[in-house]
Order: sequence, then C-alpha cells, then structure tokens
Amino acid sequence: MGKKFKLTIRHPVSIREKVYDVIRNDILNAHIAPGERVVETRLAEQIKTSRTPVREALHMLEREGLLEAIPRVGYLVKQITWDEIEEICEIRAVNECLAARWAMKRMTPKELQALEDNLCLSEAEVKQGNPSSFVEFDAEFHEILARASGSARLLELCQMLRRHMLRYRIESIFRKDNALRAIAGHKAIVACIKRKDQEGVEMAIKQHLEQSKRDIQRYAFNEQLEKESVSRG
Repeated sequence: MGKKFKLTIRHPVSIREKVYDVIRNDILNAHIAPGERVVETRLAEQIKTSRTPVREALHMLEREGLLEAIPRVGYLVKQITWDEIEEICEIRAVNECLAARWAMKRMTPKELQALEDNLCLSEAEVKQGNPSSFVEFDAEFHEILARASGSARLLELCQMLRRHMLRYRIESIFRKDNALRAIAGHKAIVACIKRKDQEGVEMAIKQHLEQSKRDIQRYAFNEQLEKESVSRG
C-alpha cells in the first residue's frame, strides 16, 4: 500500500485582514497623516469592498493604538507624541540588542554577506541622490539581523516596533544627511558582529537608535518640544 499523507488545509487570509493590512501600512508609512479622519465609507470605496470588513479592520487598529474613536466623528489617526517615541526607542534597544546577541551565535555567512550587501547598496543609492530608497534598505537591514537571531517571535516584535517608529521617522529619514548617519550606525553594528563583540554591538545599537531619536526630534517634534519648554518656564 502507498504511504498515507496527512492533508493540511491552510486558512485563507480574510478580507478583513487584507483591509487591515492596507490601512495599517498607509498609517505606518504616513500616507494617512496623524490627526487625519478615517472615513469608513470612503475607505470601502477606495479599497473596493463592503463597509463590514473596513469597520472590523478599524476596530482592530483602534485596539492596536493606531486609531482613536471620537464620538460623533468616527476614527482619527492617533497623534504622534514624544513620550511614545522615547518608549519605543527604549523597547527597541532591548529587543534588538537581544537579537544581535543571538545572531552572533547563529548567523550564517550568507546572512552576514546580506548585511554587507545592504550597506553597500544603501550607501550608493543615497549618495547618488536617492535618500528615499533608504526606507526599504533600513527595513531590510533590521529584518536580516532579527531573522538571524533564529527567533520568529523576536523577529515579529522587532518588525512591529520598527514599523511603529517609521511613523515618526518619515519626516527625517528622506534626508540625505540623516540617511548617511543611519548607514554609519548600521556599519558600526556589522563591524561589532563580525568581531563577535557583544558589548560593542549593544552600544552600537543604542547609539544608532539614539541618533534616530535626535533626528526625529529635530524634524518632527522640535516645535512641539519648544512650546512645552516655554509653558513649563
């Protein structure tokens, strides 16, 4: 008799999840700006679906903290706050330092080469006058590093936090000088990984995130922080 195989039926992605992904990505990539009203009927027309999956997706995004429900208004994209930036950076530092420590033990030569290729390509693109390309290179760099940790759960956490932080970085990351500083941070991280310098890589990651935070402050929060400082004075 032939060998018996157990068939597994994978659940298809629901329309609600597809709609959720579309709206979520638009918010995280700042295509829908902080404070902007999200209109259920308009989204349904744009995505070409019924209002039910859109309504369900908006409820999910509210629970995730990307939207806030306002009585008699509907949903607004949650405003960016400086406290949240500091919180995300601190949590990212913990997760990405852990990912780097595990990656140093498990990283394959292919993954290390992928990091080095990312550095070369991203720097070349930015220097040739295409700083906007760095958004994708930055995502790829951090994903390679987190994936090399060997932990799917840690990869998921790192990706989620990086996407949330992109909402705040979008105003600064498209600038050539900021992109080049970020690439320098990536270079320092890779150099430490190659030396298997655990203390050094943690310092490099923290400095990299601190630089990102300063760039965000300069381009997205400077005016807000100045007003708060005056009011406290």
